[in-house]
Amino acid sequence: MLKKIYIVLSLLLVLLVGRESFAQEPKDASVVGELIAKLEDPNSDQVLVVAHRGDWRHAPENSLKAIQNSIDMGADMVEIDVRMTRDSVLVLMHDEKIDRTTTGSGYIWDFTYDSLQSFFLRDGLLHATPHKVPTLEEALALSKDKILINLDTKDYENLGLYYELLRSTRTLNQVVIKAPIRKSEIEKIFGTYLSDIYFMPLVRTHQPGAEAMVLEYQNEDPPVAFEFTVPSDTIPLIAQFSEIRRKGSRVWVNSLQPHHCAGYSDEQAALDIATYDWFIDHGVNIIQTDRPALLINYLKKRGLHD
Repeated sequence: MLKKIYIVLSLLLVLLVGRESFAQEPKDASVVGELIAKLEDPNSDQVLVVAHRGDWRHAPENSLKAIQNSIDMGADMVEIDVRMTRDSVLVLMHDEKIDRTTTGSGYIWDFTYDSLQSFFLRDGLLHATPHKVPTLEEALALSKDKILINLDTKDYENLGLYYELLRSTRTLNQVVIKAPIRKSEIEKIFGTYLSDIYFMPLVRTHQPGAEAMVLEYQNEDPPVAFEFTVPSDTIPLIAQFSEIRRKGSRVWVNSLQPHHCAGYSDEQAALDIATYDWFIDHGVNIIQTDRPALLINYLKKRGLHD
């Protein structure tokens, strides 16, 4: 009799645990589901905030802690840089050399992943920290169902490797990949992957052919967004941002440095928060920032961020 009671209780426990896990999964997934819905709505008044290299002011850039901080503060997307080690492991690293961001020295491709683990990441003041160089797989696992990801890839020829990792970690729907490449070229490089991932063209508005590049993408299937670099506020393409949104793409402009955003940068906003008005007034609805907490607070006060 006791044995039967034990079995029944065990089965009930399994069912309860399974039910709890099932209930939790849609809750987590709904976070990204809501973010994807916003990303795919170019005319939404909600501005998406992208944390550049994570929250690097409070953790080493491209570290797992920088990503976690971005999630905790309510950023919509985190931008991370990816490079490949000598033994073909995808890791988070912006520069070709590891000198600036780690306690080591040399080119990233000269190190195996294991050898990189003997070094420590440096913070924004170049002080050594306890953090190590993470793999892209670790970053995807941390971000899954919590935040969108912008992958700044340095080697498009290895896109197949990226794709397989995104597919195996079930994060394909969370990732936006960008490149400053025309539509005809990107179709050759990305091939069939384009139907399974979000691709965003990077357009340098001051360069010849910028408007033609936008039209080329818009004529068929508009991308989810365009990233624009805007060195001056007199560039004619700025006046087309609202029309670009009407045709189906969000408008992304970086607030990182003055040459990205006609001088209306994060550091200027730290002195005068009204600096961010320029982005809103010109129809920008994705902003990549080095001060995500400052920008989120500004947008919330204006009712432009949940």
